[in-house]
Amino acid sequence: MKALSNRLFELLACPRCRGRLAAGETPASLTCTTCGLAFGDHDGIPLLLPPMTGGAADEDGLRGHKERQIAFFDQDSVDDFGVTRPRGAPELYGWLLEEKFRRSIVGLEHLLPGSTVLTICGGSGIDAEFLAGRGAHVILSDIALGVVLQARERARRFGLDFDLLVADAEALPFADASVDIVYVHDGLHHLEQPAVGLAEMTRVARRAVSISEPADAFATNSAARLGLADEREEAGNPVRRLSLDEITSALTARGFRPVRPHRYAMYYRHWPGTAMRILSSPVLLPLAKAGFGAVNRIVGRYGNKLAVQAVRESN
Repeated sequence: MKALSNRLFELLACPRCRGRLAAGETPASLTCTTCGLAFGDHDGIPLLLPPMTGGAADEDGLRGHKERQIAFFDQDSVDDFGVTRPRGAPELYGWLLEEKFRRSIVGLEHLLPGSTVLTICGGSGIDAEFLAGRGAHVILSDIALGVVLQARERARRFGLDFDLLVADAEALPFADASVDIVYVHDGLHHLEQPAVGLAEMTRVARRAVSISEPADAFATNSAARLGLADEREEAGNPVRRLSLDEITSALTARGFRPVRPHRYAMYYRHWPGTAMRILSSPVLLPLAKAGFGAVNRIVGRYGNKLAVQAVRESN
């Protein structure tokens, strides 16, 4: 069994009381030295979830939002796309994702090389792979072990080096100001309380945060009414879209200075379809890219996505 790396161990704290953690009975298990809460592991991946409480169980025996999220994302994947994407997808699909990630680090590019970056709601690791490619050391966290295992497989296949852990974005198992950058890509809208997740990001971040989310926008609301965007995701949670103003205001109140917060237009499905393949043809791909740029120059400020990067003022 893989032991917990020293570089990760030094950053961790109890997600319930924030006390120091000590090594447990197995190489990756931990115990809080303050409240005594014990945390297990799965094949070397620390399981650092605080105890969950909730109301009456539903017909599946699940007691709340978090348990439903875990149950959904712990299911076996129907294919290998979560591990491999965007590899094997049409070229336009990969280009759109790269553009989305590029926007997520505007103003932070110089901070990434050599920095420790924590991804919350990190899923199968596509954003972690992007950040690692920019020179960051990445800690990937997600509430569902199933997708963390997919991220481990991504790292194994493609020669990547992530630290992995199971954690709740609303109760992060890290000490205050312990991680250089905390990063979320399409994750806060999964949470029951996105504002709590945002507060946890600012508590843990030493230098900066990066937030990329669906925007609370006329375009998105219209798309939802037309069936082009989801009001409720497959996991059962409502999509809790955020506004640029509420994010920037919350960050400013917590001592972070937003860097080029902006909205933009972006649309693709998780699984690319026929239209994406057609637009990726050698003839149409340059036109699709040019069209994307033109749309964002004209109406991007009203777009369905937002990106906010912010640096801690004391730095």
